[in-house]
Amino acid sequence: MKHPDFQAEIRELNAAYLMLAQKMLRGDRETALFRLGIGKELAGFIENLSVAQLVRMADSPALIPRFRFDDERLARLMAGEGRDETASVLHAAIVAAGRAAEDAA
Repeated sequence: MKHPDFQAEIRELNAAYLMLAQKMLRGDRETALFRLGIGKELAGFIENLSVAQLVRMADSPALIPRFRFDDERLARLMAGEGRDETASVLHAAIVAAGRAAEDAA
């Protein structure tokens, strides 16, 4: 049985992520650091990537973006599961922000 090769999709996702990250960092650096979940050194590296470097990185066989959590409960909250969808999403944002602060410390 042949397994699907997702390399084209991975390349496209990586490129979109890196271009978005650069745009966010150049627009509002502090908010971008929080939303991307990255440190200042990595942010500087991403922000200064040339087009050629960005393309080479995007061509990686691994996904560059990653989930910032490994908690099913948080994933369910982010998906709006719970008694009140709006409250679930806000709760998820608070939990995620707390985890980002813990990781930065």
